[in-house]
Amino acid sequence: GARFWNCVACVTNAVFSTDLLPLPDDLSEGNNQLSPSSPSSVASGSDLRFHHLHGNNAVITNGGRTALRQNCRSEFNDAIVMSNRPLRDGELFEIAIQKMVDRWSGSIEAGVTAIRPEDLEFPNTMTDIDYDTWMLSGTAIMQDGNTMRNNYGCDLDSLTTGSRIGMMRTAKGDLHYFINGVDQGVACSGLPPGKEVYAVIDLYGQCVQVSITSATGPMDNSLSTSNITEKSFPIHSPVPGVAHRFHSSCGKNVAFQDDGCRAMRVAGYCHGIVFSMKELKTDEVFEVKIDELDEKWSGSVHVGLTTFLPLDAPYAVTGLPSTILELRSKVTWLVTGTEVRRNGILQKQNYGCSLERLGVGSRIGVKHCTDDTMHILIDGEDMGPAATGVAKNVYVVLDLYGRVTSVSIVSSSALEEADGTKPPSVTSEPFSEEEEEEEAVPCENEVPAVTSSMQFLENHGKNILLSNGNLTATRVSSYNQGIVVVAQPLPLQQLFQFQIDSLNPQWTSSLSLGVIGSSPERLNFPATACSLKRSTWLLQRDSVFHNSLKIVENYGPNLDTCPEGTVLGLLVDSSSCLHLYVNGMDRGVAAQDIPSPCYVFIDLYGQCEQVTIVTKDTPTVGAEGADPHSQGDMEKADVVDGIKESVCWTPPVDLNTMKTCEYHALCARFKDLLLLPDDYFTEDPKYSLCYCESCHKLRGDEAYYKRGEPPRDYALPFGWCRFSLRINPRLEVASTSKKWHMAYHGTSVGAVRRTLDQGELVPGSMSILSCRPVKADPQGSSSSGGGGSSSRGYHEAEENSSQSREDLLRILLSPTLRYAGLETFATKVQFKDPKSHRQHAAQVAFQVCVRPGSYKVCPQSLAVPEPLDPRFSSAEIEWVTKEKGATVLYGLLIRVE
Repeated sequence: GARFWNCVACVTNAVFSTDLLPLPDDLSEGNNQLSPSSPSSVASGSDLRFHHLHGNNAVITNGGRTALRQNCRSEFNDAIVMSNRPLRDGELFEIAIQKMVDRWSGSIEAGVTAIRPEDLEFPNTMTDIDYDTWMLSGTAIMQDGNTMRNNYGCDLDSLTTGSRIGMMRTAKGDLHYFINGVDQGVACSGLPPGKEVYAVIDLYGQCVQVSITSATGPMDNSLSTSNITEKSFPIHSPVPGVAHRFHSSCGKNVAFQDDGCRAMRVAGYCHGIVFSMKELKTDEVFEVKIDELDEKWSGSVHVGLTTFLPLDAPYAVTGLPSTILELRSKVTWLVTGTEVRRNGILQKQNYGCSLERLGVGSRIGVKHCTDDTMHILIDGEDMGPAATGVAKNVYVVLDLYGRVTSVSIVSSSALEEADGTKPPSVTSEPFSEEEEEEEAVPCENEVPAVTSSMQFLENHGKNILLSNGNLTATRVSSYNQGIVVVAQPLPLQQLFQFQIDSLNPQWTSSLSLGVIGSSPERLNFPATACSLKRSTWLLQRDSVFHNSLKIVENYGPNLDTCPEGTVLGLLVDSSSCLHLYVNGMDRGVAAQDIPSPCYVFIDLYGQCEQVTIVTKDTPTVGAEGADPHSQGDMEKADVVDGIKESVCWTPPVDLNTMKTCEYHALCARFKDLLLLPDDYFTEDPKYSLCYCESCHKLRGDEAYYKRGEPPRDYALPFGWCRFSLRINPRLEVASTSKKWHMAYHGTSVGAVRRTLDQGELVPGSMSILSCRPVKADPQGSSSSGGGGSSSRGYHEAEENSSQSREDLLRILLSPTLRYAGLETFATKVQFKDPKSHRQHAAQVAFQVCVRPGSYKVCPQSLAVPEPLDPRFSSAEIEWVTKEKGATVLYGLLIRVE
């Protein structure tokens, strides 16, 4: 018994010392923290899990310790998860936030409920439950869906990745929350004593993935956590079970200790082959730690999987060979140094981190994945697929060779995959549209310069003709057989870009692109890239494929809609994640676990007939100079005339993705004619977006989004251009932008400056240029929504009537510009474009944040023969408010005909 618990302690300290999140430290201090070697701590740590019943969009993985919301870019709720059993009095249930997205408002909500999971019809959000439920949402403590108190000691909406949230009911019936181990005090009292309560986590809005931490379990009565706030809880907690063991069959120089958990080479530099006791299960990790090195030898440990049965070793005619490289009687997949071999034959070079460089304390793991690939893990980090087509029934095999003389097992046969708390790979979690966008700051010290130019490889599809020093690829016949590969491997954190030169509208569909993990020198190219089925990641239309299987839908823009001049790019970041760039803009993570090295390939399919590799000094369309920090679309002639510099460059800081959009430029010129002070607008141009058809399709925008608490739909302003405004610094910007609803207000050109001066929409304001009485101004009675409508669309009332005075106090809003942008509300003006000298008609409107509860949803007051917006009925398309301070100006919208 003592040996078992000591072994569990060894597993805890060794296996779980490194996590995906910045939670690397084990708790070795603190009066409340139970020792990992204590049986009670192991039992409690492994007891609480997430229940198998949950919301429709929730997925439970990692043996019940991890919960995530699938389709996190298209779904923001319906992802409630609960504990698998009721919480005991004084028992802490703690989770760590592992993944967030910045697309939605609101974030994680946490609490307890007396409703059994079996009896709960899971709602969209837990705050919809009107009985026996206590929740923390933002800073509000809610009971049965009603707010009991505001401004609790913490704000869940402000938590970031890595933050920990715990909850506990005391014996007195008080509910406490803990943030990063610190007690936030009594949230509410009066939870029914003796009544079972379950922990509830609502993966809402920005929060996408959480995992139960090892701090989950009983706490002492003092609730003191001051001793442990400086340390982070490791996410993994050991699962009771039998640790992995080495098989008794081994090389002649091997000896075992610690009941088969430690293997030592006691003589020479070879004959150190050892096997796992049992076959490695799918998605199970077998991991060892290097204990001792002998520097007089060269070489290092080898690791892999084999179909060789260890029991057959004593009966082999010659016994086990001196090294694992000679183990060829059965199929063996092996990693040695940075090479991957199958039955001794080289399959791949430069794989992952070299095993030659590992030192004492380094951990090596091997994993057999569900897609029949072998992955190697170094210190908990997955190096990606080393081999494919691995057999189902395999044993782990290690060779204590050269410098490495002793290793100890630090994994358990009852433990799920060691990387189970990582954000799910693309093989298990479908992404949607876009992921977190991080600006990469160019830094010469961090990103090594690429000395060689990038060129297309001479080996390519049969319909491809290379020119311009192998920088330009042209499909000269048919619609397929157009695959080209870049000759040089893609360095990490270096952006490769190319431009679409020519499209042929006679065909359908268009190009696809991606990376391949094998050398393309002798690759036999199929007719289309979707037929590549070995170590291939492909972006086609708006989907991502791995080895011809679709793994992601609704990612980024639809590549079939990219026009001529579009610049596309690929980048593999330091975490081996693949990113797509469109006109210099990062569209987020497309795939994970990309091997190194990898090679970029492009399939010139369908409409796409010619592409050219882009270099650092290629001038951009609309740019005044060849500024390397303003990469964008290139003039075709400039590309074809000759490109000399390397294409790999670090993504620039300042990216204006709309410099090539003529509609955006036209709207900007009209805005300049309004002579509005620049101080009203945000300095960062990335917050000003063009919603013309080309731009919004290139970004992959959806037509409708949700905003606010409770969430309410609003339509994107397709056909308009938004110039973002500075929000009043006196307001709580984060709270306003996340918790308030989004709406639109059509206005006249003359009213824009006065509205900006006032900082909000004010009832009864009239245009400073208008000569009409207020009752005839679209900002007054036309937006009242009351009474009948004249032929001009606004109400005619007696000047001194009570109805007229009431109309002056009303502000009309709408969740869609298809209504708010009608000419009745957004009056048209004629102007001459100072650049083209052509006459255009323009309209203006405001995009505003609206405080929930401050407005009334009304039927539309305008007589329109048919529905204006399919998402909003005529009974909910018009919002009216009379409250001052109920709106915050978010953006100025301009539409030009």
